[in-house]
Amino acid sequence: GYDSDHPLSQGEVGKVGVAIDSLRDMEILFQDIPLDDVSASMTINATAAILLCLYVVVAKRQGVPASELNGTIQNDILKEYIARGTYIYPPRESMRLITDTFKFCRREMPLWNTISISGYHVREAGATAVQELAFTLANAIEYVQAAIQAGLEVDEFAPRLTFFFCCHNSFFEEVAKFRAARRLWARIMKEKFKAQNPRSMMLRFHTQTAGCTLTAQQPENNVVRVALQALAAVLGGTQSLHTNSRDEALALPTEESAKIALRTQQVIAHESGVADTVDPVSGSYFVESLTDRIEEEVWEYLKKIESLGGAVEAIEHKVFQNEIAKSSYTYQLDVEAEREKIVGVNCYQEKEEASRLEILKVDPVTEEKQIRDLQAFRLNRDNDDLARSLDAIRKAAAGTEELLPHILVAVETGATLGEIADALRDIFGEYTNDGP
Repeated sequence: GYDSDHPLSQGEVGKVGVAIDSLRDMEILFQDIPLDDVSASMTINATAAILLCLYVVVAKRQGVPASELNGTIQNDILKEYIARGTYIYPPRESMRLITDTFKFCRREMPLWNTISISGYHVREAGATAVQELAFTLANAIEYVQAAIQAGLEVDEFAPRLTFFFCCHNSFFEEVAKFRAARRLWARIMKEKFKAQNPRSMMLRFHTQTAGCTLTAQQPENNVVRVALQALAAVLGGTQSLHTNSRDEALALPTEESAKIALRTQQVIAHESGVADTVDPVSGSYFVESLTDRIEEEVWEYLKKIESLGGAVEAIEHKVFQNEIAKSSYTYQLDVEAEREKIVGVNCYQEKEEASRLEILKVDPVTEEKQIRDLQAFRLNRDNDDLARSLDAIRKAAAGTEELLPHILVAVETGATLGEIADALRDIFGEYTNDGP
């Protein structure tokens, strides 16, 4: 979670991407890790409910009850339709999985952060700072409304909501964006949703430096970019931080590059002094006026989205997608015309562009082994129990029952992530860019 008062309460320098196809994979991943003593964060969306159930069952086998588990699932499906593309089901059916997860965690996992509402991927797709904030908050409003319509009280689930933002190159704009975000969310929760618990009004957020700003040309310059972006995030009040590695425009980061990214955070945290006070830029005329301007422009977007019927309607009518495409195109034109300077790309180029960095290469044998292991896992299951558990998921999906209790049973019978996703797909259908 992101609960500490210290601006750098949780550091992150590289997400570990692993293949999780079954309960066995999850057991291997967390072998010898005491799940009652760690906080796990899973960057997963369309299948977030399934991954959460896998995690719960692994903990159960360790003797750790779900009520003691601490962590976060990203679980933000709306931004997938807007920017990232890793969705499966249509938006409204996906929203049901989100609210069912809220219900399950309220009852069984009170320490779990049920969603990390993400502007990061929106920004990476080409949105402006204002659009990143506006579209993220519009999605958050949609999630809160859906949870309330599903029968939850706002103060029952809102304290467990978290956010995930990008930090781009424009230093003061990014600082102001984060400050505006906190003010906007407090106002939305207090005025629109009548929240009473002060924790419901807190914008708890994680920040990752901008991958789209990293360059393959002169990649050593990325160390400087990441340091400036990380500093802006801390000045803006982030409680959790991910610093990208210098070589991520070329490949997955090497251990050396990841260590430099880690050291960047540690220098900021322990040597710069910027984490010694809350909101150190408060009172700066420039930053305060920029914060006000961003807040006003975001409100205008939020009013427009509300007039369209909310985030889901705007997604289905490609409003967000078209806005981001326009911004991305405008930015690229500015780069090509050199109105937007990128060191090493359109200015200060070097004749010798070959990178001196060693890059990480992944052995394809890893994929072959995973396929063999999955095939072996499937041979050791009770097929009758498996079939019954998948049928129960289909029946619940076709009706109104909560889905996660049935997914838990399926996980324990040995159903794979793909088999559970397919059972839901049988009822919910599949979404494409052209609609369901």
